[in-house]
Amino acid sequence: MYNMEENNTKVNNPLKVHLQKGKDYYWCVCGLSKYKTFCDGSHKITNLAPLKFLVQEDKYYFLCSCKKTNKMPFCDGTHSKS
Repeated sequence: MYNMEENNTKVNNPLKVHLQKGKDYYWCVCGLSKYKTFCDGSHKITNLAPLKFLVQEDKYYFLCSCKKTNKMPFCDGTHSKS
């Protein structure tokens, strides 16, 4: 589904993923997704909705898994401060 790095096993660590310019992505806001940071529809049992986002260039990005970032959906290092 997505080109994810295999070493991203801890939930609070950022997910390194290669994203493509011009493609729609949906970041999981509820934390229930089995795909960690990407929405799988699990939010439907909540009143939350995923965050739709695009990137400006094809490259690797670090997406937040702890859900505490101030730069949604991107990791800002908050997970290492708790």
